Amino acid sequence: MGAALAPGDSASGRPRRAQPDFVALIPARLASTRLPDKPLADIGGQPMVVRVAERARAAGAQRVAIATDSQRIAEAVRAAGHEAVMTAADHPSGTDRLAEAARLLGLAADTIVVNVQGDEPLIPPPLVRSVAARLAASPDAAIATAAHPIHDPEDWRNPNVVKAVLDREGRALLFSRAAIPFDRDGSAPVPACALRHIGLYAYRVGFLLAYPALERAPIEALESLEQLRALWHGYRIVVEVTDEQPPPGVDTPADLDRVRRIVSGGHPN
Repeated sequence: MGAALAPGDSASGRPRRAQPDFVALIPARLASTRLPDKPLADIGGQPMVVRVAERARAAGAQRVAIATDSQRIAEAVRAAGHEAVMTAADHPSGTDRLAEAARLLGLAADTIVVNVQGDEPLIPPPLVRSVAARLAASPDAAIATAAHPIHDPEDWRNPNVVKAVLDREGRALLFSRAAIPFDRDGSAPVPACALRHIGLYAYRVGFLLAYPALERAPIEALESLEQLRALWHGYRIVVEVTDEQPPPGVDTPADLDRVRRIVSGGHPN
């Protein structure tokens, strides 16, 4: 795939990498117990999923497609000028849905696909670009993701905050809900290398197409973390470390109200 210099600095503040072509896939389903019809929730006059697609486009994606099992979502997306692909309703995970979408779209095995969650209307475009570039610069990796430093001891101990431990080259050794790496001597409230995982992924399509057939890993089942299946099967995951925590996504009505206030105030563009 051809490459061009990415606009703007990388999310980590390090020098810019050559930015490859990449495709952004956005999984979106209507099924949500805490916030019914979440992808279609109005934010500043647009459905949430359309705002996510615009953020992906702003990140430099050459193609943006919403992978959905809902005709209502597909119609809303197409009305806004974006692409939608209809996928099965019974996928066990979002990664399986992306695998079907990649196959239906006929993407080549070496294509880089960034999974942008449909409930992330404030996702920073530079972070999406940086994760795609991280994978492009790591030919031995199948996946790239992101993380940022943890400073709050409560976050480090919170099982709802997923932690990442990396090797010297920035490749993932482990993801866990546990407080890792554990400071045996208790010399600091939070270890200096503690990182919070950000749920943004870039994949090579060849890996995506292989994923549905991979045996579910015991550690994946224990932690309820899909990325552990890839590590368990020997796939490499590289991690883009950014200094800043991205805005949280939308899970509840309170989250939606917060995002609406941010957008109505003129930020982000």
